[in-house]
Amino acid sequence: MLTKRIIPCLDIQNGRTVKGVNFEHLRDAGDPVELAAHYAEVGADELVFLDITATNEKRKTLTELVRRVAKEINIPFTVGGGITSVDDVSVLLDNGADKISVNTAAFKNPKLLDELAHRFGSQCVVMAIDVRFESHTGKDEDRDWFVHLNGGRIITETHAVDWAKEAVQRGAGEILLTSMNNDGMKSGFALDIIKQVSEAVTVPVIASGGAGNMQHFADVFEIAKADAALAASIFHFKEIEMLDLKNFLKEKGVRVRI
Repeated sequence: MLTKRIIPCLDIQNGRTVKGVNFEHLRDAGDPVELAAHYAEVGADELVFLDITATNEKRKTLTELVRRVAKEINIPFTVGGGITSVDDVSVLLDNGADKISVNTAAFKNPKLLDELAHRFGSQCVVMAIDVRFESHTGKDEDRDWFVHLNGGRIITETHAVDWAKEAVQRGAGEILLTSMNNDGMKSGFALDIIKQVSEAVTVPVIASGGAGNMQHFADVFEIAKADAALAASIFHFKEIEMLDLKNFLKEKGVRVRI
């Protein structure tokens, strides 16, 4: 059985790490290079770097900052934000990324996933999916988990599970699933949709959005069957220490790397 992974996330805006609630009300959380070095030192399994406004601002990821972060860490490093082509990925891999995360561009042009998987291998391609539980019609009976684009700004009529399955069929090697409802709320992960996606696809699922205490991590692994759990503010602001979390999970019977 593979060990479960704990992954801090650096959401980047204007070269700084930021964190918000429900994808809004962003506040500064520190220097990304310093944070990255800290997480590598304290035992994080991987690191995710998301340039959260690149797509909406129609620009490329902050390559120089990616390179500076990569020099400070010795753990797998995933980078996303503004990626629209094979060339974009080549640049990021050349500057120290191990994997890349695509979101809006791949949804609008699904063939991009085929191209990236063919060129770089599925193990390099993470499909980030931002979802919100809501209704298109205003009727409660029509509420479901729908995919959102452009950093959560644009709603689609596509169901989260359907898009996750197609993304994997096209070559995505991992799914990074973020619940916008739960993001920053610290009330726990969206166990229902994480479990649905985990059971629907054959690749690892990274759960994101809602971590507030150590039990939330145990729940997302044991109940929702996630392969990894991603969090930001609880790590950035030292509400939970990495080693304490891993020891807690180990005591709960969750296999983790310490």
